[in-house]
Amino acid sequence: MGFFDKLKAGLAKTKNAVFGQFNEVVKNFRRVDEELLEELEEIMIMADMGAATTEKVIDELRDRIKTKNIKDAGEVKIELADILREQVGEGEPLDLSTTPSVILVIGVNGVGKTTSIGKIANNLKKSGKRVIVAAADTFRAAAIEQLAVWCERAGVELIAQKEGADPASVVFDAIAAANKRKADVLIIDTAGRLHNKSNLMDELAKINRIIGRELPDAARETLLVLDATTGQNAVMQAKKFKEAADITGLVLTKLDGTAKGGAVFSIKDEIDLPVKFIGVGEQIDDMQPFDAKMFVDALISDEIDTEEDEESEENGENA
Repeated sequence: MGFFDKLKAGLAKTKNAVFGQFNEVVKNFRRVDEELLEELEEIMIMADMGAATTEKVIDELRDRIKTKNIKDAGEVKIELADILREQVGEGEPLDLSTTPSVILVIGVNGVGKTTSIGKIANNLKKSGKRVIVAAADTFRAAAIEQLAVWCERAGVELIAQKEGADPASVVFDAIAAANKRKADVLIIDTAGRLHNKSNLMDELAKINRIIGRELPDAARETLLVLDATTGQNAVMQAKKFKEAADITGLVLTKLDGTAKGGAVFSIKDEIDLPVKFIGVGEQIDDMQPFDAKMFVDALISDEIDTEEDEESEENGENA
């Protein structure tokens, strides 16, 4: 099964519970009017897109209907899909321009941070990168053991100390190992049990000082892992973390276990950070770099043929 098929299957709860209603609404409305827009607005709010984000999408849709003089409800769905693709934005690739490059991974306990690190490490290794992982979440019981299991599955090296060790010391050792082994990427796990912004900033500051001193020219990413099943709570979580850390991108997990997949749109809208990875399953290859077109198509656009799809079909016929 390809990742697009996994994505469609993973988004089934959101699609069947909420976005699947788009088709019914479109079929039931013969003309395009304000009542149709109100129905679509209600569906998007039910998908946990958030009131503010939904309002922006509907306003843009209303403008397009007027500008393009759209009369057919089916065309409204095509325009809506296009707006949603623009809304969620294109996922930006990781900056891995140096050897090694550093990926700092943050997020509260329970969001899938450890599994995400294993899956991202696996993804990078399959693309030809040599990866080392640092177990700098030394406070949570069994965190190191869990990370070790995922690193073994991914076939990457783990640098760890005992539970309760100084996280900055672990990072120092991991940087030394990355330099010695000429690793392409160093992924650093961080503590999720940090109860306030001051604690978080202090811990990250210590780690960043070590990185800055030992790898002053390294390309850096700071990825925030969010649990998609929490819907709008994930938005609030992202806002708090953004105040405390220089986040460069988001990792959204557990999209296969929620009917609140619409939160992806409000997270991007309100936080203005690129979604870099999405996870739709428990297997090690069930996380991939984010693709806006693939995401929206899997969610609502089964019957929509984009210009790109049409060109591909024409090229296939002419081949």
